Amino acid sequence: MSYRIKEIYFTQQGEGKNTGMEAVFIRFSGCNLWSGKEKHRAKAICNFCDTDFNGIDGINGGKYSKESLLEKVQSLWISSQEQINVVMTGGEPLLQLDQTLVNYFKNHGVYIAIETNGTLEAPSGIDWICVSPKPNTEMVQISGQELKFIYPQTPFSPNQFESLAFDNFFIQPMDSSSYLENLNLSMDFCMANPKWNLSLQTHKILGIR
Repeated sequence: MSYRIKEIYFTQQGEGKNTGMEAVFIRFSGCNLWSGKEKHRAKAICNFCDTDFNGIDGINGGKYSKESLLEKVQSLWISSQEQINVVMTGGEPLLQLDQTLVNYFKNHGVYIAIETNGTLEAPSGIDWICVSPKPNTEMVQISGQELKFIYPQTPFSPNQFESLAFDNFFIQPMDSSSYLENLNLSMDFCMANPKWNLSLQTHKILGIR
C-alpha cells in the first residue's frame, strides 16, 4: 500500500499537552470534512480549517510505502534524543493511517502521536491520540490522551465532551479574523471551567513550522 503525504518535516509540537516536543510531522493528504479546496470551503462540514493538506506537493510530499516513509522520517530526525517521535496529522490521517503502518513504525521504536477529528476509529498501538471534534459529525474515537476543542464553535459546546475518557482537555482559540476575540473567549471559558486548559498555537506565534 502507498500513502499520500502532503508534507514531512522536523519541528517542535506547537500546541496542546506536548508543546515543545521534538517530532517529525507527517501530514497526510485528504480529509473527510473538507476537500481542501477554497471553492468548497463554504459548504464544508468543517469550514474553518487553517491547514493546507490538499495534494502531495509540500516539502518532502509524495507517495510512500511504509518502508520509504520510515526512511524519510529517520533521515529528518536531527534531535539528540534517540527515540524518534512522529506526529501524524492532516487533513484527517485516519483515512490512510492503518494498523500495518502503525505496527511497522512501532516495531522500529517510533513514538506515534496523531491528531484526528475523531470520526474514524484509530488503530491500536498509538501512543498519543489527540481528538479535535467538529460539529455535525459523529464522534467515533471517544477515548485518548487529549481532547482539543477549537473555540468557539457556536452552538457546539465543549461541555458535552467532559465525560469522555480523555486524560487532558484543551480549549484552543479558533484562528480566524476574530482571533483576539476568540482568545479572550477561550481564556474566559477556561477560567470558568477548571477541567479545561488553554492551548495556544505557539509555532505560529514564534513563526516556525
